[in-house]
Amino acid sequence: MSLATILVVEDEAIIADDIRRTLIRFGYDVPLVASTGRAALEAAASFKPQLVLMDIKLKGAMDGIEAASAIQREHDVPIVYLTSHSDDATLARAMQTAPSGYVLKPFDERELRTAIEVALNKHRLEAQLAERERWFSTTLRSIGDAVIATDRQEKITFINAVADDYVK
Repeated sequence: MSLATILVVEDEAIIADDIRRTLIRFGYDVPLVASTGRAALEAAASFKPQLVLMDIKLKGAMDGIEAASAIQREHDVPIVYLTSHSDDATLARAMQTAPSGYVLKPFDERELRTAIEVALNKHRLEAQLAERERWFSTTLRSIGDAVIATDRQEKITFINAVADDYVK
């Protein structure tokens, strides 16, 4: 039983194979390796990975940052960059996609595994929190009593329909 399905996006075949073998040895499922940004988008739609391990510099018109941004818009999946590029401009662009990790090549296997596990765990916790927030919001909107919440400056941050009718 695999720990998670990971989509690897890497355009250098030898490096891609090394990453794939390392991840399989760790117990992850790696159904394929995408070598372009466009292939990464198609693979994310087809395989629904739990994590994308993304190189930044890719062959083709779309780089890894653009591909990561597009994948995040379409799918709820964490992105961990695995790249040899750490210059300030590239790092700033990558950070705009709110990645779950950033590992530099050549990678240390323990560092890579740690980054993946932290990203997967953080994503699971965020999903649980979002579900609880939806449940709590639905509950507050559904109860028959007026509910108004304020912040420390006494600015209203939440008002349910019953309270809204009362205020009007």
